[in-house]
Amino acid sequence: MLKTILSISGKPGLYKLISQGKNMLIVESISPEKKRFPAYEHEKIIALADIAMYTDEEEVPLREVLTSLKEKENSAVASIDPKKASSDELRNYLAEVLPNFDREKVYVTDIKKLISWYNILINNGLTDFEKKEEAEAEEETKAE
Repeated sequence: MLKTILSISGKPGLYKLISQGKNMLIVESISPEKKRFPAYEHEKIIALADIAMYTDEEEVPLREVLTSLKEKENSAVASIDPKKASSDELRNYLAEVLPNFDREKVYVTDIKKLISWYNILINNGLTDFEKKEEAEAEEETKAE
């Protein structure tokens, strides 16, 4: 699911990949308006599946962080408001979800973005953060 959910630099919110054209993607905002528009290759576009967070040992895929956040919040929106919370509150909140996050490489703005993305996904019913492609590949291997 996270392979088709995109972040576009300079544009707020998250977007769902609808189709691909020559030198552009057709995306739809993940919001009640569901506005569609082209996103061009010169814009910095990244799929949430390609994002990871720094920890003291290794990078943890965003899907794992979102899954931990979902478990902490019992599939509800985040209990902290990223716009009103202080830096210390945000760091403490992330420490509950990802205890060994790298405090030097993960900035407060990253934590705010993580929480706001999580809230957008939950509010729009996109709650399956697990990697379906891996599960399907494992099932195919077992069937053979």
